[in-house]
Amino acid sequence: MEETLSRALKVAEQAEVFRVSSKSTPVHFEANRLKQVQTKESTSTSLRLVKGGKIGFAQANGFIESETLVSMALETCQFGTNAGFELPGHRAYPHVDILDTQTDKIAIDEMVDVGEKLIDSITKHTPDVLCQASVVKGIISVDIINSQGSQASYTKSFFELGLEGVVVKGDDMLFVGDSQSSCHPILDFKSLAEEIITQLELAKKNVPISTKLMPVIFTPLGVASTLITPIAAAFNGKIVLDGASPLKDKLGKPVFDKNLSLWDDAILSYQIASYPFDDEGMPGQRTSLIDCGVVSHFFYDLQTAALANTRSTGNGGRHGGLPTPSTTSLVIGKGNVPYRDMVRDIKEGLVIYMLMGAEQGNILNGDFSGNVLLGYKVEDGEITGRVKNTMVSGNVYQILNRLEAIGDDAKWIGGLLQTPYLYCPSLSVAAKAG
Repeated sequence: MEETLSRALKVAEQAEVFRVSSKSTPVHFEANRLKQVQTKESTSTSLRLVKGGKIGFAQANGFIESETLVSMALETCQFGTNAGFELPGHRAYPHVDILDTQTDKIAIDEMVDVGEKLIDSITKHTPDVLCQASVVKGIISVDIINSQGSQASYTKSFFELGLEGVVVKGDDMLFVGDSQSSCHPILDFKSLAEEIITQLELAKKNVPISTKLMPVIFTPLGVASTLITPIAAAFNGKIVLDGASPLKDKLGKPVFDKNLSLWDDAILSYQIASYPFDDEGMPGQRTSLIDCGVVSHFFYDLQTAALANTRSTGNGGRHGGLPTPSTTSLVIGKGNVPYRDMVRDIKEGLVIYMLMGAEQGNILNGDFSGNVLLGYKVEDGEITGRVKNTMVSGNVYQILNRLEAIGDDAKWIGGLLQTPYLYCPSLSVAAKAG
């Protein structure tokens, strides 16, 4: 990395070398049986430089000669955008616990055993369910060095456990599933199994539902599959800068329900999206996005922040190319209403676990329309069964502007979102006749 940086500085005003190495061992199960065990290792090195005020970039997997990487980056400068940023110098980084050395020591036999026991617990409840499961352990090392004298590195462990199940009866297909992730090993599968068994238990009976406006409860999985994508896009500093975000002129204004708060937190202990610094060497931090209903901040990388005349929030993420503003762990603040009380409050309504196709709407405008992949009808304060052939449609901003209640308990979804249940007083529900 030092040699690459040294060569780059002979031809450019600024330069930065970024390297990420990873090793992962995924154990996959399909149709209730072990399908594949493999170990994958990869290393990627990227060079970003600024010459004549323009950005050049090159990336290579595996080994590459320093001279070759510099030459590749230089060739792109003529097509690069103007650099509005200065690379950061040496910074003090927060201490973030993201490495559990025991994670990489978990034997493959243990991982297979966890997956088999998880599947067995589900099939014991519902013998005809076909399960696809995965147990994954891994470790990631990140190194960055730049022309301003900044040099930093960290190592992070991760472990993921997930299961998706399908039950087919004629033309009826029931989908269930959930997952957990952490920097710690996850060898206790019981809470995951209990969640999926609860889904199966509630879905034993199919019930009809009316086509009309009705109250809807979004479970944490429902929040993740319906509401988060457009909200994350709206707070993205680049989309704000481009004028495409509906929140572009709403900073400091009350747009959401006064009880709703949302923040991006890169420094949570043992969360897989956490880090001491982002992919540009800026310190990780907690950034408030919604504070009691008020739009309080957007998230930025270096380039976008410079163009917007503000500072980076430490959200520069690389996804196979130049850094872009990227979320880490999104957290929705808890309320004070138990989920059971939400259900009891409903005369006729719907609980949404998973929505399919919501992202096909006008994401930037917040409009969505999707099929309820897994949802349950509520009648007179009780869940009566699963709904089929049902769609919901609405607008994310209208929903989050007026919430009936926010749950007092929150759950992590995919290691990237922690959210409570959200109770919406009115949403358009459409059911197919028959």
